[in-house]
Amino acid sequence: MELQLALDLVNIPEGKEIVGEVEEHIDIVEIGTPVVINEGLRAVKEMKEAFPDLKVLADLKIMDAGGYEVMKASEAGADIVTVLGATDDSTIKGAVEEAQKHGTKILVDMINVKDLEERAKQVDNLGVDYICVHTGYDLQAEGENPFAQLETIKGIVNNAKTAVAGGIKLATIPEVVASQPDLVIVGGGIAGQDDKKSAASQIREVINKA
Repeated sequence: MELQLALDLVNIPEGKEIVGEVEEHIDIVEIGTPVVINEGLRAVKEMKEAFPDLKVLADLKIMDAGGYEVMKASEAGADIVTVLGATDDSTIKGAVEEAQKHGTKILVDMINVKDLEERAKQVDNLGVDYICVHTGYDLQAEGENPFAQLETIKGIVNNAKTAVAGGIKLATIPEVVASQPDLVIVGGGIAGQDDKKSAASQIREVINKA
């Protein structure tokens, strides 16, 4: 089970500082969509150069031009790129084909997919590497979480790895790991804590015991 740190509300120097504190406890560092919007793919490149032993995910949330956008993210050093499950199959296929040229992985983010069960079945047959259930910030504010959705896709997905994101923190990690996802994505549960290294260490410890 891998642990991914999502960096969303930081600039490049702040992001590097946070990763420097917790790198021994994480497997993947996510350059979140807000960081990409603010800093561009330069953030991916600089993070990969600073931490070559970590995988770097570019959270582009691709909705169109899958091949081109995956190409640009891969050239910047991304190991994993995100595509939205709500897009059409041709965009996902284009992303997968381009990713294979670069040795890059594709994570499909199922945020706001209406028929999760049916779409997960479809996406699982498109050659993607990860399928991620994700409760966005706005729905988290209304009290929703992704744990029930994780249970749903765990019973469906046969080819891809499963991932989960959305408001995960130390208090909820036991519930998450009970469903045995392949990838756990934590943002504020680490990056927003006063003692980031301790938070990452404790979350990693729970994951390792699962």
